Amino acid sequence: MSKPIFIKADEVAKELGVSYSFACKLIRKLNKELTEKGFITIAGRVSRKYYEEKLYGQLQEEGGN
Repeated sequence: MSKPIFIKADEVAKELGVSYSFACKLIRKLNKELTEKGFITIAGRVSRKYYEEKLYGQLQEEGGN
């Protein structure tokens, strides 16, 4: 089963081992960056792809070289 397009604060907090409030703050920051680039955002969640790229750098597609 594939992961949802968006990641929510509770998932971010668990994945990073941070508080829920810090995860919310991080999501607001990422959504602000996306808004400044002209994207539409949803409060309380952020694009999983953008989140992973910002935190871990460019990820290779599964099965890729």
